[in-house]
Amino acid sequence: QVQLVESGGGLVQAGGSLRLSCAASGRTTVTSNYAIGWFRQAPGQEREFVAAISWTGGSTYYADSVKGRFTISKDNAKNTGYLQMNSLKVEDSAVYYCAAARSQVMGLRIGATYDYWGQGTQVTVSS
Repeated sequence: QVQLVESGGGLVQAGGSLRLSCAASGRTTVTSNYAIGWFRQAPGQEREFVAAISWTGGSTYYADSVKGRFTISKDNAKNTGYLQMNSLKVEDSAVYYCAAARSQVMGLRIGATYDYWGQGTQVTVSS
């Protein structure tokens, strides 16, 4: 069983930065055996893909809306994934979820690819 716990959310002004963490636990080192993805969901909207990193760490993927502003990474020694968010915009406000995928066959931009999900952390960007 894999458990994911997000942290680092909060209230920030537009233009500011936050770093989200996704602490993983389980029978194995999650971040070295699973791809890690970040998704977000704003009130009244569908969940959307934000960023993902392959299990090797060699490939990263970003939604066009965050490309150049957000950076995904992971630290296998800490079994933790990260999402560095810079130049935040009001429209980035949402609950952010991390997820872990054992297989990447269906593609890391798709929520159904992921086997495990965290509970989410709220990010609010004020104008």
